Amino acid sequence: MTLPEQITPEQLRHDAEEIAAGFPALMAAADQLAATISLGAHGRRRAGPGDEFWQYRPAGAGDPLREIDWRRSARADTQFVRQMEWQNLQAVHLWVDRSAAMAYRGQDNLPQKGERARVLGLAASILLAKAGESVGLMEDPQPPKHGRGQITKMAMRLATDSKGADYGVPPSKEMGRGNRALLISDFLGDWEQVIAALSRAADQRVQGCLVQVLDPTEESFPFDGRTIFQSMSGAINFETRRAKALRDDYLARLAERKDKLDALARRTGWQYMCHHTDQPAQAALMWIHNAISGPAR
Repeated sequence: MTLPEQITPEQLRHDAEEIAAGFPALMAAADQLAATISLGAHGRRRAGPGDEFWQYRPAGAGDPLREIDWRRSARADTQFVRQMEWQNLQAVHLWVDRSAAMAYRGQDNLPQKGERARVLGLAASILLAKAGESVGLMEDPQPPKHGRGQITKMAMRLATDSKGADYGVPPSKEMGRGNRALLISDFLGDWEQVIAALSRAADQRVQGCLVQVLDPTEESFPFDGRTIFQSMSGAINFETRRAKALRDDYLARLAERKDKLDALARRTGWQYMCHHTDQPAQAALMWIHNAISGPAR
Protein backbone atom coordinates (compact mmCIF):
# COMPACT_ATOMS: atom_id res chain seq x y z
CA MET A 1 0.00 0.00 0.00
CA THR A 2 1.37 3.42 -0.94
CA LEU A 3 0.79 6.61 0.97
CA PRO A 4 -1.08 9.48 -0.70
CA GLU A 5 1.34 11.88 -2.36
CA GLN A 6 0.24 14.84 -0.26
CA ILE A 7 1.10 13.09 3.03
CA THR A 8 4.81 12.47 3.64
CA PRO A 9 6.27 10.12 6.25
CA GLU A 10 7.60 13.18 8.07
CA GLN A 11 4.10 14.64 8.27
CA LEU A 12 2.70 11.38 9.57
CA ARG A 13 5.45 11.19 12.19
CA HIS A 14 4.80 14.78 13.26
CA ASP A 15 1.05 14.15 13.56
CA ALA A 16 1.65 10.99 15.59
CA GLU A 17 4.03 12.81 17.95
CA GLU A 18 1.52 15.63 18.40
CA ILE A 19 -1.23 13.19 19.33
CA ALA A 20 1.08 11.26 21.66
CA ALA A 21 2.08 14.46 23.43
CA GLY A 22 -1.43 15.71 24.18
CA PHE A 23 -3.43 12.51 24.60
CA PRO A 24 -2.27 11.33 28.08
CA ALA A 25 -2.74 14.75 29.68
CA LEU A 26 -6.20 15.23 28.20
CA MET A 27 -7.32 11.75 29.18
CA ALA A 28 -6.01 12.13 32.73
CA ALA A 29 -7.62 15.55 33.19
CA ALA A 30 -10.99 14.34 31.88
CA ASP A 31 -10.92 11.19 34.03
CA GLN A 32 -10.05 13.23 37.10
CA LEU A 33 -12.81 15.76 36.45
CA ALA A 34 -15.40 13.06 35.77
CA ALA A 35 -14.40 11.24 38.97
CA THR A 36 -15.25 14.28 41.09
CA ILE A 37 -18.92 13.90 40.19
CA SER A 38 -18.99 10.39 38.81
CA LEU A 39 -22.69 9.58 38.90
CA GLY A 40 -22.83 6.51 36.70
CA ALA A 41 -26.19 4.98 35.87
CA HIS A 42 -27.57 5.50 39.38
CA GLY A 43 -26.94 9.24 39.17
CA ARG A 44 -29.42 9.46 36.30
CA ARG A 45 -32.28 7.68 38.06
CA ARG A 46 -35.58 9.49 38.05
CA ALA A 47 -39.25 8.79 37.48
CA GLY A 48 -40.45 8.55 33.91
CA PRO A 49 -41.32 6.21 31.06
CA GLY A 50 -39.63 2.83 31.39
CA ASP A 51 -40.13 -0.86 32.12
CA GLU A 52 -38.19 -1.11 35.39
CA PHE A 53 -39.81 -0.43 38.77
CA TRP A 54 -38.05 2.31 40.71
CA GLN A 55 -39.93 3.22 43.86
CA TYR A 56 -43.24 3.93 45.57
CA ARG A 57 -44.16 7.44 46.57
CA PRO A 58 -47.11 8.72 48.58
CA ALA A 59 -50.03 9.70 46.38
CA GLY A 60 -50.75 13.39 46.05
CA ALA A 61 -53.93 15.38 45.52
CA GLY A 62 -53.42 15.55 41.76
CA ASP A 63 -52.65 11.86 41.12
CA PRO A 64 -55.29 9.99 39.05
CA LEU A 65 -56.84 6.95 40.73
CA ARG A 66 -55.55 4.68 37.95
CA GLU A 67 -51.95 5.40 39.01
CA ILE A 68 -52.43 4.29 42.63
CA ASP A 69 -51.01 0.87 43.53
CA TRP A 70 -53.87 -0.50 45.61
CA ARG A 71 -52.01 -3.64 46.69
CA ARG A 72 -49.16 -1.61 48.21
CA SER A 73 -51.59 0.93 49.63
CA ALA A 74 -53.56 -1.81 51.41
CA ARG A 75 -50.57 -2.47 53.67
CA ALA A 76 -50.53 1.07 55.04
CA ASP A 77 -52.76 3.96 55.90
CA THR A 78 -51.39 5.95 52.97
CA GLN A 79 -52.08 5.49 49.28
CA PHE A 80 -48.97 4.94 47.09
CA VAL A 81 -48.16 5.53 43.46
CA ARG A 82 -45.87 3.06 41.71
CA GLN A 83 -43.11 4.88 39.80
CA MET A 84 -41.08 3.45 36.97
CA GLU A 85 -37.47 4.41 36.32
CA TRP A 86 -36.93 6.79 33.45
CA GLN A 87 -34.98 4.91 30.81
CA ASN A 88 -33.90 6.68 27.68
CA LEU A 89 -30.43 5.54 26.75
CA GLN A 90 -29.46 7.63 23.78
CA ALA A 91 -26.73 8.59 21.39
CA VAL A 92 -24.91 11.83 22.18
CA HIS A 93 -22.94 13.70 19.52
CA LEU A 94 -20.11 15.97 20.72
CA TRP A 95 -18.50 18.90 18.97
CA VAL A 96 -15.60 20.70 20.63
CA ASP A 97 -14.35 23.77 18.79
CA ARG A 98 -10.62 23.36 18.21
CA SER A 99 -10.13 26.35 15.94
CA ALA A 100 -7.36 28.91 16.39
CA ALA A 101 -9.52 31.24 18.49
CA MET A 102 -9.90 28.58 21.17
CA ALA A 103 -6.16 28.74 21.91
CA TYR A 104 -6.63 32.14 23.57
CA ARG A 105 -6.04 32.82 27.24
CA GLY A 106 -5.57 36.20 28.88
CA GLN A 107 -3.46 35.00 31.81
CA ASP A 108 -0.82 32.31 32.07
CA ASN A 109 -2.40 30.83 35.19
CA LEU A 110 -5.64 30.01 33.35
CA PRO A 111 -6.26 27.28 30.78
CA GLN A 112 -6.79 28.07 27.15
CA LYS A 113 -10.43 28.13 26.10
CA GLY A 114 -9.78 25.06 23.97
CA GLU A 115 -8.15 23.16 26.83
CA ARG A 116 -11.15 23.72 29.08
CA ALA A 117 -13.58 22.89 26.25
CA ARG A 118 -11.83 19.58 25.47
CA VAL A 119 -11.69 18.50 29.11
CA LEU A 120 -15.37 19.35 29.65
CA GLY A 121 -16.46 17.56 26.49
CA LEU A 122 -14.45 14.43 27.19
CA ALA A 123 -15.42 14.31 30.88
CA ALA A 124 -19.09 14.59 29.94
CA SER A 125 -18.61 11.75 27.46
CA ILE A 126 -16.99 9.61 30.18
CA LEU A 127 -19.99 10.13 32.48
CA LEU A 128 -22.43 9.33 29.69
CA ALA A 129 -20.51 6.22 28.68
CA LYS A 130 -20.51 5.00 32.28
CA ALA A 131 -24.29 5.40 32.25
CA GLY A 132 -24.47 3.06 29.26
CA GLU A 133 -25.06 5.66 26.58
CA SER A 134 -23.25 5.86 23.26
CA VAL A 135 -21.09 8.87 22.46
CA GLY A 136 -19.19 10.14 19.45
CA LEU A 137 -17.68 13.20 17.80
CA MET A 138 -19.69 15.09 15.20
CA GLU A 139 -16.71 15.13 12.84
CA ASP A 140 -16.61 11.33 12.94
CA PRO A 141 -18.86 9.91 10.17
CA GLN A 142 -19.41 6.77 12.25
CA PRO A 143 -22.39 6.68 14.65
CA PRO A 144 -21.78 7.08 18.40
CA LYS A 145 -20.62 3.94 20.19
CA HIS A 146 -20.43 2.53 23.71
CA GLY A 147 -17.47 1.75 25.90
CA ARG A 148 -14.07 2.91 27.03
CA GLY A 149 -12.54 2.20 23.65
CA GLN A 150 -14.76 4.86 22.11
CA ILE A 151 -13.70 7.35 24.79
CA THR A 152 -10.05 6.65 23.99
CA LYS A 153 -10.68 7.17 20.29
CA MET A 154 -12.40 10.49 20.98
CA ALA A 155 -9.59 11.64 23.26
CA MET A 156 -6.99 10.94 20.58
CA ARG A 157 -8.92 13.07 18.11
CA LEU A 158 -9.52 15.88 20.60
CA ALA A 159 -5.86 15.95 21.70
CA THR A 160 -4.86 17.73 18.50
CA ASP A 161 -5.80 21.24 17.45
CA SER A 162 -7.59 21.84 14.19
CA LYS A 163 -5.69 23.75 11.57
CA GLY A 164 -7.01 26.70 9.59
CA ALA A 165 -9.77 29.17 10.41
CA ASP A 166 -9.88 31.53 13.36
CA TYR A 167 -13.36 30.35 14.35
CA GLY A 168 -14.88 26.90 14.25
CA VAL A 169 -18.13 25.74 12.68
CA PRO A 170 -20.09 22.70 13.89
CA PRO A 171 -19.89 20.06 11.17
CA SER A 172 -22.97 18.78 9.41
CA LYS A 173 -23.85 15.23 10.43
CA GLU A 174 -26.86 12.98 10.09
CA MET A 175 -28.12 12.32 13.61
CA GLY A 176 -31.00 10.08 14.60
CA ARG A 177 -34.29 11.44 15.84
CA GLY A 178 -34.21 11.71 19.62
CA ASN A 179 -30.41 11.88 19.75
CA ARG A 180 -28.69 14.59 21.81
CA ALA A 181 -25.84 16.93 20.93
CA LEU A 182 -23.32 18.91 22.95
CA LEU A 183 -21.62 21.85 21.22
CA ILE A 184 -18.76 23.58 23.06
CA SER A 185 -17.22 26.72 21.56
CA ASP A 186 -16.73 30.41 22.13
CA PHE A 187 -19.37 30.95 19.42
CA LEU A 188 -17.76 34.23 18.43
CA GLY A 189 -17.54 33.42 14.73
CA ASP A 190 -20.04 33.99 11.95
CA TRP A 191 -23.55 34.11 13.45
CA GLU A 192 -25.27 32.77 10.33
CA GLN A 193 -23.20 29.59 10.54
CA VAL A 194 -24.26 29.06 14.17
CA ILE A 195 -27.91 29.45 13.16
CA ALA A 196 -27.45 27.03 10.27
CA ALA A 197 -25.85 24.39 12.52
CA LEU A 198 -28.66 24.50 15.08
CA SER A 199 -31.29 24.55 12.35
CA ARG A 200 -29.86 21.35 10.87
CA ALA A 201 -29.97 19.68 14.28
CA ALA A 202 -33.50 20.90 14.98
CA ASP A 203 -34.69 19.58 11.61
CA GLN A 204 -33.42 16.15 12.69
CA ARG A 205 -35.37 16.37 15.99
CA VAL A 206 -32.11 16.54 17.95
CA GLN A 207 -31.91 18.45 21.21
CA GLY A 208 -28.88 19.39 23.22
CA CYS A 209 -26.71 22.05 24.80
CA LEU A 210 -24.68 25.04 23.74
CA VAL A 211 -21.77 25.68 26.10
CA GLN A 212 -20.00 28.96 25.42
CA VAL A 213 -16.48 29.04 26.84
CA LEU A 214 -14.94 32.47 27.32
CA ASP A 215 -11.80 33.86 28.91
CA PRO A 216 -12.37 36.43 31.70
CA THR A 217 -10.63 39.14 29.69
CA GLU A 218 -13.16 38.63 26.91
CA GLU A 219 -15.85 39.58 29.42
CA SER A 220 -14.06 42.49 31.10
CA PHE A 221 -12.09 44.03 28.18
CA PRO A 222 -9.31 45.41 30.44
CA PHE A 223 -7.40 47.10 27.60
CA ASP A 224 -6.37 50.73 27.57
CA GLY A 225 -4.21 53.03 25.48
CA ARG A 226 -2.30 51.80 22.46
CA THR A 227 -3.23 48.19 21.79
CA ILE A 228 -2.77 45.80 18.90
CA PHE A 229 -5.54 43.23 18.61
CA GLN A 230 -4.55 40.17 16.61
CA SER A 231 -6.53 37.03 15.84
CA MET A 232 -4.98 33.78 17.05
CA SER A 233 -4.18 32.72 13.49
CA GLY A 234 -2.55 36.09 12.76
CA ALA A 235 -4.91 36.69 9.84
CA ILE A 236 -6.59 39.73 11.43
CA ASN A 237 -4.78 42.72 12.95
CA PHE A 238 -6.26 45.89 14.38
CA GLU A 239 -4.31 48.67 16.08
CA THR A 240 -5.80 51.46 18.16
CA ARG A 241 -4.44 54.17 20.42
CA ARG A 242 -7.68 54.41 22.39
CA ALA A 243 -8.57 50.84 23.33
CA LYS A 244 -10.65 51.93 26.32
CA ALA A 245 -12.95 53.89 24.01
CA LEU A 246 -13.95 50.61 22.35
CA ARG A 247 -14.93 48.92 25.60
CA ASP A 248 -18.61 49.88 25.80
CA ASP A 249 -19.35 48.96 22.19
CA TYR A 250 -17.47 45.69 22.54
CA LEU A 251 -19.27 44.68 25.74
CA ALA A 252 -22.62 45.56 24.19
CA ARG A 253 -21.92 43.35 21.18
CA LEU A 254 -20.75 40.48 23.38
CA ALA A 255 -23.89 40.74 25.52
CA GLU A 256 -25.98 40.75 22.36
CA ARG A 257 -24.25 37.61 21.10
CA LYS A 258 -24.87 35.82 24.41
CA ASP A 259 -28.53 36.87 24.44
CA LYS A 260 -28.96 35.63 20.86
CA LEU A 261 -27.40 32.27 21.74
CA ASP A 262 -29.74 31.91 24.71
CA ALA A 263 -32.79 32.88 22.65
CA LEU A 264 -31.81 30.56 19.80
CA ALA A 265 -31.37 27.67 22.22
CA ARG A 266 -34.79 28.30 23.76
CA ARG A 267 -36.52 28.43 20.36
CA THR A 268 -35.04 25.08 19.33
CA GLY A 269 -35.60 23.30 22.66
CA TRP A 270 -31.89 23.40 23.50
CA GLN A 271 -30.17 24.76 26.61
CA TYR A 272 -27.43 27.39 26.83
CA MET A 273 -24.73 28.09 29.38
CA CYS A 274 -21.77 30.48 29.41
CA HIS A 275 -18.69 29.21 31.24
CA HIS A 276 -15.55 31.19 32.04
CA THR A 277 -12.15 29.54 32.28
CA ASP A 278 -11.55 30.99 35.76
CA GLN A 279 -14.66 29.21 37.07
CA PRO A 280 -14.61 25.64 38.49
CA ALA A 281 -14.91 23.03 35.77
CA GLN A 282 -16.94 20.79 38.12
CA ALA A 283 -19.92 23.14 38.13
CA ALA A 284 -19.98 23.31 34.34
CA LEU A 285 -19.69 19.54 34.01
CA MET A 286 -22.57 19.00 36.45
CA TRP A 287 -24.73 21.39 34.43
CA ILE A 288 -23.85 19.60 31.19
CA HIS A 289 -24.55 16.17 32.65
CA ASN A 290 -27.94 17.19 34.01
CA ALA A 291 -28.91 18.97 30.81
CA ILE A 292 -27.90 16.13 28.48
CA SER A 293 -29.27 13.34 30.69
CA GLY A 294 -32.61 14.99 31.44
CA PRO A 295 -35.90 14.32 29.66
CA ALA A 296 -36.51 15.91 26.27
CA ARG A 297 -37.84 19.44 26.41
